[in-house]
Amino acid sequence: MHRPDLVASDVDGTLLDPAERVTDRTARVIDRVLTDGIPFVLVSGRPPRWIPRVAEAAGLTGYAVCANGASVYDIGADEVLHVRDLTPLQLQDVVRAVEAALPGIKVAAERTAVGTRQPEPFAIEPGFRSPWGNPNGETDSPDLAARAEVVGKPATKLLVRHPGMTSGQMAEAMAAVIGDMDLELTYSTNSGLVEVSAGGVTKASGLEWVCRELGIDAERVVAFGDMPNDVPMLGWAGHGVAMANAHDDLLAVANEVTAPNSEDGVAQVLERWF
Repeated sequence: MHRPDLVASDVDGTLLDPAERVTDRTARVIDRVLTDGIPFVLVSGRPPRWIPRVAEAAGLTGYAVCANGASVYDIGADEVLHVRDLTPLQLQDVVRAVEAALPGIKVAAERTAVGTRQPEPFAIEPGFRSPWGNPNGETDSPDLAARAEVVGKPATKLLVRHPGMTSGQMAEAMAAVIGDMDLELTYSTNSGLVEVSAGGVTKASGLEWVCRELGIDAERVVAFGDMPNDVPMLGWAGHGVAMANAHDDLLAVANEVTAPNSEDGVAQVLERWF
C-alpha cells in the first residue's frame, strides 16, 4: 500500500500496550502522522466518555468512532456528532430471547446522545459486572436500575454478560436465537461479554461515516485491530492490519499481521511512511 490518507486504529489490545498505555514510540509516530496532515481516527468499542484519556496520551483531537460504530465523537469539541440506536422494543426482544437460551445473564445499556450533554450514559441491572472494572471508565458510577428500566430507553449498545461462558461461546448461542433479527452481534473481550448493536452498525460503518465527512476513499485507509469487532473495519479498509496478539477471526481476514501491542505493532507499520 502507498502512504495512507487516513489511519484508523482500535484502542485496547492494539494502540495501547498491555498496561493500557500509549508508548513513547507510538506517540512519536502518531505525532508524525498528524504533522503530515493525515487524520488519525480512534475506532473503538469504548463509549465516548472513555476516549479523552487515551486521546490526550496520543495527542489526538479529531474524530473517534465509538461503541463499535454506533456513535462518532469529536474529541476536541467534546461533542457526539452521530448516533445509531437500538430501540427499546429491540432491546426487550433481544433480552427476552437470550434469557430463555442463557439463563442467568445480566445486561447493561450504553446510551449516547448527539451533542455535548450525556445525562444517562450507562445503565446496569443489579449483578452486572464489567470485565474492565469500573464500567464508566473513570470515576462516575453507573445508573443501577431494574432490567425493565435498563432496556426501556434507546441505547447505542446492549451489553450481555454471562461470567460462566466465554464471549465466543455466548456469541454462538445468542446467534442461534437472535440471528434473524436486524442486529449486529460481536465482542471485544473473551471474558463472557457480548455486545449487540443495531443492524448495519459496525466499526466499518462508523469509519465510513467519518471518511465521507473528510472526503477520503476506503482504499486509502489503513486500519489496525485485534478482536472480532474489528473484522468489518479491516475488511472495509484498503489495508487491514491485525496485531500478532489478535483473535483468529481477525488474522484470517487481515492483509498483514504486525507485531503484538506489547511490541508497538501499530508504530512498526506506520514507520514505513511517517
